Amino acid sequence: MHSTTSESPAPEPPSGTGPPDPPSSAARPGPAPGGAYSPLPATVQQALKIAVVGGFGAGKTTLVRSVSEIRPLSTEETMTRAGDGIDDTDGVEAKHSTTVAFDFGRITLDATSVLYVFGAPGQERFWFLWDRLFSGALGAVVLVDTRRLRDSWYAIDRLEAQGTPFVVAHNDFGDTDHTLEQVRAALDLDPAVPLVRCDARVRASAKQVLIALVRHVRSLVTGGSR
Repeated sequence: MHSTTSESPAPEPPSGTGPPDPPSSAARPGPAPGGAYSPLPATVQQALKIAVVGGFGAGKTTLVRSVSEIRPLSTEETMTRAGDGIDDTDGVEAKHSTTVAFDFGRITLDATSVLYVFGAPGQERFWFLWDRLFSGALGAVVLVDTRRLRDSWYAIDRLEAQGTPFVVAHNDFGDTDHTLEQVRAALDLDPAVPLVRCDARVRASAKQVLIALVRHVRSLVTGGSR
């Protein structure tokens, strides 16, 4: 595959636990009066982490916003001319804001487990942060934009090198000219890595991406235990 770096062991699931069941809308807390969601329940004993990575402008912040049950923590800032010549905006010229740290959202899985969703900044100058974000993660989502597929190669390389389970999600910006098979071939993606199509703006669609990841992690764990 892409990376030539030495692989490190895949992160172990929390002791005594396996991958959680896919997120269920029935398990999510309802909104409190005023439209805000209730605080983290006192019964929660386990927190799991998923990282959302990908190229600049691929829709990572949008996906975190779509799936989070709380108002997500966002570090979006207005792009200025200081980034000219540093951030490559080819194909995303209409983008006027960018993540400068991390996005953070939360999903309650059940009374004892929550899922934290971290969205990483996509600019190359922030890629050094990704390895730390992958540490201890249940898995990752690589969000790709077919206008800038080359931006996805680094994320895939690092995840493969670290042994972190991941799925690839093609964020559909209305470009239906590329099939998933074409995207897989262009990324030189391992056949065992799930590739799905999504619309990060739509909660149900974004949720299916996380479900695909949890199912993939579960299949790796159960397959390895046979």
